[in-house]
Amino acid sequence: MSEQPAISADFPYHQPMLARRTSKRWLLSAILTTAIVALPILSVLYLAFFPDENIWPHLVDTTLPRYLTTTLKLMAGVTVLTVTIGIISAWVITMCNFPGRRFFEWAMLLPFAVPAYVIAYVYTSLLDYAGPVQGALRDLFGWSSAQDYWFPEIRSLEGATLMLGLVLYPYVYLLARAAFLEQSPSLFAVSRSLGHSAMSTFFRVVLPIARPALAVGLSLVLMETLNDFGTVDFFAVQTLTAGLFDTWMNLGNLGGAAQIATTMLTFVVILVTLERYSRRKQTQFAARDNRNPITRFNLSRPLQMLCLLACSMPVLLGFVIPALTLANYAWEYFDVSWNPTFIRNTVNSLLLSGTAALTTLIIGVTLAYSRRLHDTRGMQVLMRLSSLGYAMPGAVLAVGVIIPLAGFDNWLDALMRSTLGVSTGLLLSGTTFALVFAYTVRFLAVSAGSVESALQKVTPSMDMASRSLGHTPTGTLVKIHLPMLRGTLLTAALVVFVDCMKELPATLILRPFNFETLATYVYQFASDEQLAHSALPALIIVVAGIVPIILMSRSIGNTRSVA
Repeated sequence: MSEQPAISADFPYHQPMLARRTSKRWLLSAILTTAIVALPILSVLYLAFFPDENIWPHLVDTTLPRYLTTTLKLMAGVTVLTVTIGIISAWVITMCNFPGRRFFEWAMLLPFAVPAYVIAYVYTSLLDYAGPVQGALRDLFGWSSAQDYWFPEIRSLEGATLMLGLVLYPYVYLLARAAFLEQSPSLFAVSRSLGHSAMSTFFRVVLPIARPALAVGLSLVLMETLNDFGTVDFFAVQTLTAGLFDTWMNLGNLGGAAQIATTMLTFVVILVTLERYSRRKQTQFAARDNRNPITRFNLSRPLQMLCLLACSMPVLLGFVIPALTLANYAWEYFDVSWNPTFIRNTVNSLLLSGTAALTTLIIGVTLAYSRRLHDTRGMQVLMRLSSLGYAMPGAVLAVGVIIPLAGFDNWLDALMRSTLGVSTGLLLSGTTFALVFAYTVRFLAVSAGSVESALQKVTPSMDMASRSLGHTPTGTLVKIHLPMLRGTLLTAALVVFVDCMKELPATLILRPFNFETLATYVYQFASDEQLAHSALPALIIVVAGIVPIILMSRSIGNTRSVA
């Protein structure tokens, strides 16, 4: 009786012929997918360096310095605001006992659900000269005009900074809290035993260890700041994104828009490089006691109230006031807002976001599983390239998408006219395909990263056992891995779905004629100073974003117990 051959330790490279062929198909799929995802970036760079009409010298001499200066000021202000709120709230919630701490664990993430442009519209309606706040002040003090008193201007660079800071600080809070939960209690105890105060220990020990996570969170904040269009457009703040729209839509110069987009890409590259540089020499390993229960500080009553105030103000300003204002407007104007146009736009948003979430999930699984089958340096590079879209501002991505799709449409139309005398029109660039493509490229990193992280936790012996029973790599994925990853897949799909619902810059540029989503619907009404009519669609966007927030909070909170 002959012996069965043992499974090679070099799995999956020594497989039966069919399995090897299937494995190569996965690799080719990953290469093709990455090439398609990288196409928008290459298109932007090509058009920027080879425009039909080069207006770069004109931009440099006139508007570009102003765009750059304003963008840098906005990013600096948002950095200060988000880092301050995120770190302080994450630390006191992780390490201190005070009333409402368990509520704020997840409530601090609620502003995540509010798009920056929505909160900008809400506070403009509340704080503008004709709004209820200034109206109440005039009635209270007997003022008759704006010359009688001073009130901060909400439609300003400082106002845009505040609006963005209130909804983006959860990036820093989320990663800072996760980093604090992972730290070893013994480090804190040793520092205190050496005579350092709690404050000194925080700055000398805790923050340096958490710096990589904080760098990642801050880089995400700054990329979202660079991506924002609705807020800066409504507040007339001339950032690079606003300049891109103006150059393309008002001046009609796509090459100039591509050049501004390349400038924005340079910002993104600098941010990513600085984030990696900040932790280049830091190699951290999990401590033996990093799963031990955390012993929180018991604070005095005044300090407890201070912690309560520090956590409640961001939630109040970033979520409660905007949500209540929108709910009030939506209730008052429900009969006006609930109409066939609103229903049609809601269906458009749901279908687009659902399609993009499904497409992103399928491609993410393809990339992550290809990485599992071919864990080489080349696959690592492919995974990084496929994630570049997440770092691209929506306006930049829109430029990169429209160039190849419009080029293909024009080529096909010219071909059909010359051969058959038939015009094909806009098959890709003027349809919802362009939107789905842009959403997929932009949010692919969310699904691919989530699936890859989950797959790394599945022992290779599972694959070996499946192959020994005669299953191909595809069969192993379908029968073994996908059932095990259901929770991860659902969470990733929800996050992508909500991100697509909120996406404004790319949607404004790429949407077909006479086609609106909830995001563009809200933008159109708010631009016409009709916030009350946009309240219902804006509220739906906010409510849709709450589900992923609860899931993220639970996943972080379950990592550590409390003494």
